[in-house]
Amino acid sequence: MAQMFRFLVVAILLYVGSEAKAQYAAKPLFRDPVYDGAADPTVIFNKTENKWFMFYTNRRANDASLDGVSWVHGTRIGIAESSDGGANWTYRDTCDIQYRLTDYTHWAPEVIENKGLYHMYLSYVPGVFTDWNHPRWIIHLTSKNLINWKFESKLSLSSDRCIDACVFRLPQGGWRMYYNNERDGKSMYYADSPDLYTWTDSGKKVVGDQAGEGPKVFYWKNKYWMVVDNWEGLGVYYSNDLVNWIRQPENILQIPGKGKDDQVIGGHPDVVVNGDRAYIIYFTHPGRTPENKGKDTYEQRRSSIQIAELEYKDGIISCDRDKPVTINLKKPE
Repeated sequence: MAQMFRFLVVAILLYVGSEAKAQYAAKPLFRDPVYDGAADPTVIFNKTENKWFMFYTNRRANDASLDGVSWVHGTRIGIAESSDGGANWTYRDTCDIQYRLTDYTHWAPEVIENKGLYHMYLSYVPGVFTDWNHPRWIIHLTSKNLINWKFESKLSLSSDRCIDACVFRLPQGGWRMYYNNERDGKSMYYADSPDLYTWTDSGKKVVGDQAGEGPKVFYWKNKYWMVVDNWEGLGVYYSNDLVNWIRQPENILQIPGKGKDDQVIGGHPDVVVNGDRAYIIYFTHPGRTPENKGKDTYEQRRSSIQIAELEYKDGIISCDRDKPVTINLKKPE
């Protein structure tokens, strides 16, 4: 009995100690100091440096000379880092992507780790354009340090307009990539791979009830979930087999928050499941408020990264974006 009591005391002290290290996340979580256009975040632990890295699309929001949507083009992927478990982030660098055509554009990185090697699936636009009517595709890169990236292949998927990869490890082995097929009404399709290098496209649309982009799939509370940016907040779907997806009634991050840079809809997120908690990391365009509809200035172009904690009740996911977030991400096993 005494030994059991000592065990419980030690366990409680360890738990309290770990909770004591948690901090309130910054609000907003991050802004890019170069172009002020951080969006489409993805977060991964850097095992070598013992830090968390955030990769993000960067857009040239502060360059007033750019017309049309050229400001959304012409940049590399940005990197921010956190040494305190995700509460505070600082700018680190841009990714050295060793695949560059003239006037290249890098969007929406998906970064995962497998057997000590990092893999990036990157949306690539072959130029800088003033409108959206141009090809784009997904490329595969690998890295040992999360900075320098070696080109592996250009993926053959369902059309010449595929973006926003999300790669998920299948329970039976192998990997599944969900992505946005823009040629089919901005629907979500998938491809499978046994090894992260060779991909076989299914040709199947799995989510297409509403147009969207930026699918993110994760496992939490004994269910598979997908969140999709519908430009009216984020649609939430659940599945038992990773093929058939059912939409929950309400979007999340549709109702504007009250915090700094968070008083608009949330867009294109990542979800980090850490222990039994899940955090959604998304971006906002703070200046795109109803009274500014139709305007296209720096204030409408700039973007901020935000974070909220997901909540689960009665089979439904929600989040209170105004609730302060305590966070201390534990490094993965």
